[in-house]
Amino acid sequence: MRLILVRHGRTASNVGFVLDTAEPGADLDDGGLEQAATLVERLSHHRIDAVYTSTLVRTQQTARPVAQARGLELRVLPGLREVPAGEDELSADATRYIGTLIAWGTGELEARVPGGENAHEFLARFDAAIGEVAVEDHDVAMVVSHGAALRVWSMARVRGFQQAIGEAHLDNTAVIVIDGSPQAGWELVDLSGVRHFG
Repeated sequence: MRLILVRHGRTASNVGFVLDTAEPGADLDDGGLEQAATLVERLSHHRIDAVYTSTLVRTQQTARPVAQARGLELRVLPGLREVPAGEDELSADATRYIGTLIAWGTGELEARVPGGENAHEFLARFDAAIGEVAVEDHDVAMVVSHGAALRVWSMARVRGFQQAIGEAHLDNTAVIVIDGSPQAGWELVDLSGVRHFG
């Protein structure tokens, strides 16, 4: 099957660099709503059979224009939510959060922000959510989730992703297109909407 993984549109928390990972989360701002609207055209060349989101409202607001254009209902999966910030929720200091994600990337899978998940816990619940999508046997599904969650999961599970993204950042409404299955694994087909710093 094909998965079209999409990071949600921009929120005030993104603009303010605030760790906003808990439910319900911030709404899309005006720029984010515009980004969501542009996904209708950006994804127009893709077949989409189903649309899945996390429980945070920004993913649902991002997915809605595409779902409405295709006559599809949103399916909400709790397992698609963001990597939790734990004790640092709503903090503007992301030092521990980013440090934890970096530690996961170097193999320290037990690392966590106090009150948050370690890599094993995150990957288990995100894998389970992707498994729920795959078992429905769609040819193509759109999955709207979050920046850290999509990057960590794709680094761990998608062949070719690490080489394609390098040090770049998944911008709001970045799109990762992958083919495969939970059993056979996933292969990167396309990556768009990344931002390079420096």
